[in-house]
Amino acid sequence: MDPVALAQDLIRFDTTNPPGNEKACVEYVRDLLAAAGVESRLLGSDPNRPNLVARFPGRGEAPPLLLHAHSDVVPVTGQQWTHPPFEGRIVDGHLWGRGAIDMKGGLAMMLAALLGLHAAGERPAGDVILAVVADEEDGSKAGAGYLVREHPELFEGVRYAIGEEGGAGMELGGVRMHPIVVGEKRAGWLRVTLRGPGGHGSRLSPPGTPIAQLARLLTALTEVRLPRHLTPAVDRMLTALAAALPEPLAQDLSRMRVGRAYDVIPTALPLEEGLYLDSLLRHTVNPTIVRTTEKINVIPAEVTVDLDGRILPGGFTVDDFVAEIRELIGPEPVIELLLEGARVDPATIAEPEFGAFYDTMAAILLKADPDAVPVPMVSPASTDARLFAQLGIRCYGWLPMKVPAGSGYRRLLHCADERIPVESLHFGTECLTELLRTFPAGTGPRAAKAPGTGFTGC
Repeated sequence: MDPVALAQDLIRFDTTNPPGNEKACVEYVRDLLAAAGVESRLLGSDPNRPNLVARFPGRGEAPPLLLHAHSDVVPVTGQQWTHPPFEGRIVDGHLWGRGAIDMKGGLAMMLAALLGLHAAGERPAGDVILAVVADEEDGSKAGAGYLVREHPELFEGVRYAIGEEGGAGMELGGVRMHPIVVGEKRAGWLRVTLRGPGGHGSRLSPPGTPIAQLARLLTALTEVRLPRHLTPAVDRMLTALAAALPEPLAQDLSRMRVGRAYDVIPTALPLEEGLYLDSLLRHTVNPTIVRTTEKINVIPAEVTVDLDGRILPGGFTVDDFVAEIRELIGPEPVIELLLEGARVDPATIAEPEFGAFYDTMAAILLKADPDAVPVPMVSPASTDARLFAQLGIRCYGWLPMKVPAGSGYRRLLHCADERIPVESLHFGTECLTELLRTFPAGTGPRAAKAPGTGFTGC
């Protein structure tokens, strides 16, 4: 099964979210599976936005493994593309189009690996569940959120899951790195409301207007670095990076681990990578939307500011996050929670698991690309992993791409001219195929819940 042709077909379905309209794309996957003799079900709260769940039978020697991918993509409005974003053209050895990386290319790799093994009559150690979900780019309510809320039984016994990388790719010091995403920050979106005296725009404004408050708020929160919190996953990530990189990068990364004495962005790091790593050492907040009157001759009596906040994984709460913001803006402004990303109960999964399954992924990468370094990563963004993790599933972002160090393909996520080297699709498919052949049984209480190997419909 050719992952490139599959990715081209998937890109040609315009599943821009909003509104999504993932139905035709998901039905294409359903028909593809049916032609190979694999049953699947379409499930969802909106008939135009279905989710697909299919089960590939295994040998019954391990718990089921979940592969999850989303079928929607972000808009291209206002972007200038070199090649049309929904034609799936191959130009100079690259597949161009919205979703090439995020994540129709990844879905194509999953399908190619699963259908290739199925056609060869090979069965993995345990059943493999494929979930193709809607709505990941706009909150996941109609997608993974729906499946976790309404059909958790479909994932009974699953111990591990593989999904997208969440934008955690990084190249430093000429070293190609293969990320294995072990954790994610979650959204803590807030709205701050500022109220005070208004008036006519032709007159001197009174003291304490919302516009004056706005100036102070934006000054306090723009480019702010909130207090530092070194989580175990980020500590391991920085340790692995320091071991893989040359000086002076290695020394700077080691210093990032040791505390407030070095609580600055290392100067040896490129700015983008430095900001990325620094974002993993603290909650982050960015003012993004300001709303007030549209009348030029009115001094507004109310202004609202929306804040894109991201909360570190672990036991941190929204109240912890808001308390850090209050230290900067004071107690007066009204703060409203707009959205809290799905929070995994720390009692269920307190920290990422580094064991046989993680080691298997790392070994596959080392064998496939000996010149690169597998590195555990934490993503500053969030994916559907945050939802499947609520079921007690250990989720990893692992869609290998072999790209030149410093090439920056992952920086094209959500941007114009998103593209992926054709070679990367074949490389990722080979790695996924090897994982399906070799993933271990694992340990722990959930391993005992593995269902039988027969597929009777999800």
